[in-house]
Amino acid sequence: MKTILFIIIILFSGALAGLIHGTVNFAIVEPYLDQAIGIENHNLFESGEEEDTPEFWVEYEGYRIWQKSGQILAGVILGISMGALFGIVFALSKNSLPGNHAIKKSLLLAGVMWFTLYIIPFLKYPANPPTVGDSETIVLRAILYLSFIAISGIGALVFYKLFKKFENNKKFVSVIGYGIFITVVFFIMPENPDEINAPMDLVNEFRLMSMLGVSSFWISMGMIFGFFWNRFDSDKTNL
Repeated sequence: MKTILFIIIILFSGALAGLIHGTVNFAIVEPYLDQAIGIENHNLFESGEEEDTPEFWVEYEGYRIWQKSGQILAGVILGISMGALFGIVFALSKNSLPGNHAIKKSLLLAGVMWFTLYIIPFLKYPANPPTVGDSETIVLRAILYLSFIAISGIGALVFYKLFKKFENNKKFVSVIGYGIFITVVFFIMPENPDEINAPMDLVNEFRLMSMLGVSSFWISMGMIFGFFWNRFDSDKTNL
């Protein structure tokens, strides 16, 4: 496949999957954000930090409209960046991925990346509404979360390399090795420093909707990228 075509497929697939992700988030996650922010506003009024005035609500509504309008665009931008990573990994690993069709291979890789880059970090640091947590710890929380993503991803890559080197009856060793490695890391990594002060029903429902939103991206990415790869790759003998 020509490089320019490969780049176009990556960018278009990532953008389209990101568009789906952003749309799903707008539909199922935003209502929970509204609830969480509503609780925060109530607490601000109760504490006297803000006054319940028409001016406050005009400013608030303007900010939320701006924030919501950027939801889908943010999804597209994130999709392009993650799509680039996905495309590179697929190009390097497609010959060793099981399956006889590009869509099957692409969906399998999407599932692996979903699990190692999202689900495992999510189990350690589950998503919370933006208003949950101390603003002074936001940098620390971001560092912890991104560090766990990097460790999980790099660990998966290292054990994948071992997987390729082992003979068929020993390949399971690398899978078990990754499981042990990531379990140790899971318990070594520090806990989230913030207490949850929002209703747990709201937090749990927000986490579930967030998981569905991210999952929609990886499913879409696997299907869309696999379709276009299969459609435009002239060397299908490697698939």
